[in-house]
Amino acid sequence: MSFDPYLAEIRFGMGLSPVQLPVASVEDMVERLRGEDRAALDFPIPGSGDVAPSYADLIALRHAENDTRGTPGAAEAVAAYREARDETQRAVGRMAQASLLRAAQSEDALRERLVRFWADHFTIRSRRSLTRHLVTPFVETAIRPHVTGRFSDMLAATITHPMMLDYLDQRFSMGPESPAAQRRDRGLNENLARELLELHTIGVDGPYDQVDVRELSELLTGLSFHPQRGMEYYPQYAEPGAETVLGYTFSDEPRLDAVLEALDYLAHHPSTGRHLATKLAQHFVSDVPDSELIDAMAQTFTASGGDLLLVVEVMLKHPGAWGAERRKVKPPFDFIASALRGLDVPATRILDLDLRNARRYLSRPMAAMGQPWEEPPGPDGWPETAAEWVTPQGMAARFSWGLTVPQVALDSLPDPRDFAQTVLGPDVPGDVAFAAASAEDRADGIGIILASPAFQRR
Repeated sequence: MSFDPYLAEIRFGMGLSPVQLPVASVEDMVERLRGEDRAALDFPIPGSGDVAPSYADLIALRHAENDTRGTPGAAEAVAAYREARDETQRAVGRMAQASLLRAAQSEDALRERLVRFWADHFTIRSRRSLTRHLVTPFVETAIRPHVTGRFSDMLAATITHPMMLDYLDQRFSMGPESPAAQRRDRGLNENLARELLELHTIGVDGPYDQVDVRELSELLTGLSFHPQRGMEYYPQYAEPGAETVLGYTFSDEPRLDAVLEALDYLAHHPSTGRHLATKLAQHFVSDVPDSELIDAMAQTFTASGGDLLLVVEVMLKHPGAWGAERRKVKPPFDFIASALRGLDVPATRILDLDLRNARRYLSRPMAAMGQPWEEPPGPDGWPETAAEWVTPQGMAARFSWGLTVPQVALDSLPDPRDFAQTVLGPDVPGDVAFAAASAEDRADGIGIILASPAFQRR
């Protein structure tokens, strides 16, 4: 099977829209990726350096609260800290709304899919309440600018980011023989090194063993962060001597450049190319993708030095990516985004939701479907296989959302017969067409279409 504009939007984008024409060709899709990131401009999200309140602000306010206890300024300090904490919750809601709107309204929905894919590949989760609102800025800073660039740049940006260092307990990892460890009785933490090898680069089946994990852990010692200053490198934490990882020996000098050299080495390793090609194909095409498709993507990754846009282009041009059978199931975020897109819900209806209603209509339903916002189950991210999302509880939550939320989001619902054509394309399955025409009212018809396997799958 060759390029199909409707399948392109459903499989590689965020679904069909009544106001945006489907992409015209693979070249059109690639050209949009090369162009300006319009969705980021239309629905801005602060990066890690711009988010407010910052982690440093929150710590300062917490210290002020503690320092003023029992003094005349205590009440004011408590109020300031509580307001800042409340603002972090509102910020999480606003950034979730903006993320959904980017997916729902972008003319370049493939970019949004790539951002979600790579954010999951480099999964983080807030370890403390004061950083709950810093997850989306991590994606905005370390992921989004690099989805069409080189993997080595994305790897360096994510692994050295304070949120990743905090999530994987790297902050206080010290070489057993380092000066700091001798004084503080602290030791090595292997979390970051293990996930870097197993998840982020060469993959769990890659050519490494526990010795490589240990050596990489020692090489990474010194990589840390300060709440006020961000990522820092502390030579006094570093394990003395040279480390050898996957047969390559790095400098014996404790310096950040050695860490960056190791990341670059792993980013260009042939096993990394195959691991990433497999994950991309599994995410976009099938849980068990065509082996020739994976081969073509992996070869391009290696030959191009990890050019991610070229790898995506090879995927889009390969016949193995265009099978007619829709084998993937939309995760809850994608389900809600594609429903908002198909209904053409005005952006103001989403942006104007207060925190209570944003939770009621968006975040709580997403959690009920099995994907609470920015709370993945572990460092390996969300499930990729279709079966993981097709559960009785999850499907019931999708059906409930489809029956209720569209009525709130729109003043007037579309005719279900027209809506089926809008979101499913010209070849509406007979059972869906019959159900849409037979529904007692528009709300039921819309809900039935959104709950149908034809809409759930891509």
